[in-house]
Amino acid sequence: MEREKLMKFEEAIKRLEEIVRILEKGEVSLDDSLSLFEEGVQLRKFCSKRLSEVERKIRMITEEGDVIDVDRGEEKED
Repeated sequence: MEREKLMKFEEAIKRLEEIVRILEKGEVSLDDSLSLFEEGVQLRKFCSKRLSEVERKIRMITEEGDVIDVDRGEEKED
């Protein structure tokens, strides 16, 4: 899905939540439900992939050296 490449994680989650609400109401046609479900599956894949990428990057950063305490702006010792 081309739109996903431009979409931020938070936007994808918001759209996924919207899709869930629509489907839970059960007020859309079967064809529309299927389309929404397919979009939801793609968004879930996008979010899962993005989380994995971020997790991998965090792991790389913390393995490279000192971890910075973001709240204090100080380096923490391992």
